[in-house]
Amino acid sequence: MSAAAPVEDSTARHLHHLLATEQRKSRLPSVAAGLVRGAGLVWSDAVGTVDGRAGGVAADADTQYRMGSITKTFVAVAVMQLRDRGRLDLSDRFDAHVPGTAFGEVTIAQLLSHGAGLQAETDGPWWERTAGLSWDELATSPVRQRFRAGRRFHYTNVGFAALGELVARAHGTDWFDVIGRELLTPLGMTRTTTRPSGKAAQGLAVHPFADVLLREPEHDAGAMAPAGQLWTTVEDLAHWAAFAGGDTGDVLDADTLAEMLEPHTVGDNPGQPWTVAHGLGWQVWNLAGRRYAGHGGSMPGFLAGLRVDVETGDGVVVFANTTAGMGPVGSDLLAALVEREPRTPEPWHASGDPAALDIVGMWHWGPAVTVARVVGEHLVLGEPGQARGSRFVAVAQDEWEGLDGYYAGEPLRLVRRPDGTASHLDLASFRFTRTPYDPDADVPGGIDEPGWH
Repeated sequence: MSAAAPVEDSTARHLHHLLATEQRKSRLPSVAAGLVRGAGLVWSDAVGTVDGRAGGVAADADTQYRMGSITKTFVAVAVMQLRDRGRLDLSDRFDAHVPGTAFGEVTIAQLLSHGAGLQAETDGPWWERTAGLSWDELATSPVRQRFRAGRRFHYTNVGFAALGELVARAHGTDWFDVIGRELLTPLGMTRTTTRPSGKAAQGLAVHPFADVLLREPEHDAGAMAPAGQLWTTVEDLAHWAAFAGGDTGDVLDADTLAEMLEPHTVGDNPGQPWTVAHGLGWQVWNLAGRRYAGHGGSMPGFLAGLRVDVETGDGVVVFANTTAGMGPVGSDLLAALVEREPRTPEPWHASGDPAALDIVGMWHWGPAVTVARVVGEHLVLGEPGQARGSRFVAVAQDEWEGLDGYYAGEPLRLVRRPDGTASHLDLASFRFTRTPYDPDADVPGGIDEPGWH
């Protein structure tokens, strides 16, 4: 994670006020948060004490909290590393790598995206508060699918226990040994562990009707640990937020991260618009036209959140040592950063290629009018996000490939006349001409002989 200039003092005071207000209003024993910009931690703060008592040890950015299900994002990246190294394919059946379960026919991609239909929790005692099963015990327990694989989103902690076992078997060692070697060490995350270490907050429940506390148990979740075991700090998880924002270094190819952050299964809640989905191990949100990625976390005694603006890389991490009750303070902090210290746009400079004049401007798909223009390194046809508007990236001279929308992955080619001037565009099977149904462009299906009338 790179060094970054801290926020202005007035912004820091405002952010502290938001955090302190949340701590008091929601009766949080402690709350700690940090903001990331430019792949660096630009602000961090904490309010409250690690045991919730007045006069106790104050929480800070180096206090460990349990991150809960944010753990799943680390396991998912470890799986994708194996994919990128040719060790597996996302369409592989699970039992091709870990045989002996009742759900071996589901694919790795379905497990990563919570689309396998696998049950949410283990059978038996409350797994988040009791000593965990071994993998053999979990695999032979009556774990089953609630839905047909691929039918719908159904969040599954058991599925990520399975993926943790896959990672362990692929490397021949414990899943956390892999996470430590492949992810934490390269990213400088020295305070992320499977059990509390050093300064750590006590997991607490706050009585709903009285200002009294109850200690929550801390334990090893065994085979379920990959679903929510990890402990970390604001400073450490800020590295992971920077990673999610695109600062992947040598840990993961940027294109693989982008693939992970694509929505794969939609969280469909009746009566609510579709704003949240799951990618490959990550939650993704579409809020007011902006795309965010991250994950939430909850375990008895702890709440956690990580959210990053995919386009800008601005991100937030937040923790509280309470079982329930924290509001959307993470989103509020991130919104305050953007509002009070908006990013300054990069200056515009002329840097285009005059050859682009052959393709930019007005084109016609039959009678429909569309406009091609160059925006940065992309060719844009129409308005992305509207109808069939798409962006394209150059792959060869006069050839492009669609990046999004209807034409994602489809080929676009500028066809030239013998004299080298631009004749028409071939986009997938469609022909675009400079004038509507240009008879000189050999429009498939021909042009009615009398022409326009």
